[in-house]
Amino acid sequence: MAEYGEEEGFMLPVDDGLFADTFSDDSVYKFIGQELKISQVFSANLGVAAPVWDAALHLCRYFEENSLNLKGKRIIELGAGTGIVGILAARLGADVTLTDLPLAVPQLQSNVSANMPSSGWPSVAPSVLPLSWGQDQHIFPMDWDLVLGADIVYLSETYPLLLDTLVHLCKDRAVVYLSSKMREEHGTPGFYGDTLPQRFHVKLEHRDPTQNINIYSATLRGKQ
Repeated sequence: MAEYGEEEGFMLPVDDGLFADTFSDDSVYKFIGQELKISQVFSANLGVAAPVWDAALHLCRYFEENSLNLKGKRIIELGAGTGIVGILAARLGADVTLTDLPLAVPQLQSNVSANMPSSGWPSVAPSVLPLSWGQDQHIFPMDWDLVLGADIVYLSETYPLLLDTLVHLCKDRAVVYLSSKMREEHGTPGFYGDTLPQRFHVKLEHRDPTQNINIYSATLRGKQ
């Protein structure tokens, strides 16, 4: 995650003291017959990793409305934050790896533990691992079926790092699904219109004009 977070239309520097006192909020979400209990730990350290963003809920709803079969799929989620998207996939039978910066790992692990079904995970328990884009993606395998990300495209300095990471993870023909608030001021449309198409075939799968959220799929282009 990065330096700034958005809440109800304005930008919050994570080091401005607003989260000097750590507090948590627990919420319940329901998708595809699954009830997810997600804890959001608001603090200066977590910043934008703390909340469940609308783009994540849109991606969960997209899976539901399109009846995507995730059972048995090998999935990695980037910038997972609270982990709601990847945890839903794991509850549906996917083999999931949740990743984010090291500071977000404890929140991710806590939410994974809180959402283990009473009968156990249908496939395997989600793995939670730190991943810094553009630095250590090469320690991760390339044999994924899906690469997921929700509201991770909002800081232009990270776009080349994210692109490099996606290229590595998708070398064995993984499909990427990215759900994003389309922030003009952060160059989000440019990432999907210019940066990502440099290496990927990109398709707009869903658009919500009321919340300005798009969902894209992408597949790696052949060798250039």
